[in-house]
Amino acid sequence: MTNDSDKTTHFGFETVPEADKAGRVQGVFNSVASKYDIMNDVMSVGIHRIWKEAMMDWLAPRSGQKLLDVAGGTGDVSFKFLARAGAGHATVLDLTEPMLVEGRKRAEAAAMADSLDWVVGDAMALPFDDNSFDVYTISFGIRNVTRPQEALNEAYRVLRPGGRLMVLEFSQLPNPLMQKAYDLYSFNVIPRMGQMIANDRDSYQYLVESIRNFPDQETFLNMVETAGFEQAKYRNLTMGVAALHSGWKI
Repeated sequence: MTNDSDKTTHFGFETVPEADKAGRVQGVFNSVASKYDIMNDVMSVGIHRIWKEAMMDWLAPRSGQKLLDVAGGTGDVSFKFLARAGAGHATVLDLTEPMLVEGRKRAEAAAMADSLDWVVGDAMALPFDDNSFDVYTISFGIRNVTRPQEALNEAYRVLRPGGRLMVLEFSQLPNPLMQKAYDLYSFNVIPRMGQMIANDRDSYQYLVESIRNFPDQETFLNMVETAGFEQAKYRNLTMGVAALHSGWKI
């Protein structure tokens, strides 16, 4: 019989005890928090902003909705959601408090303060009641969760009937040659950028490795359905560099 203490998971390309992963992920984001937004722009040449707008286009926020943005970091998705909805409420939840601290410094946070909450918490054990939110989003965060299926199960629990899940995450390109070219860029360029801009090569090496370990689009779609979501679908962005997965709690 296998004890929980014997279970392992991936931390990048390294195999680590499950109990160690959350702390190591916290260490990564503690280290990069102050440069996180700048690095996102540089690494993706700004394309992450287009992906997040595509997410909002598909989500179509409505006035009065309550959003839970898990692994919400510096608040990017919550700000976009509230701007699109016109009126509503967003709760930004992140495992790493320094990321939330950086988010509160942004101009949008001050302008939207009455519509925002910032909560330190774990995606696998959300500190909220059942049926509490209309929308659940997680962007570039679920691959950092120790057990992603548990995070999806928790998403289902806290959403109200009729609620919407949307996951934006790096994914796999369907063309092997394109994937190879993307890997060459990722493994050779991004860690060097991390060293130059954030003075932290190792954290960005982990982030690149974590992308390659994440399930492909169809596998992750099955995980969304396993959590109980219906009408589950996905859309590739930039030929599959990233993907949007959507599901409904019906």
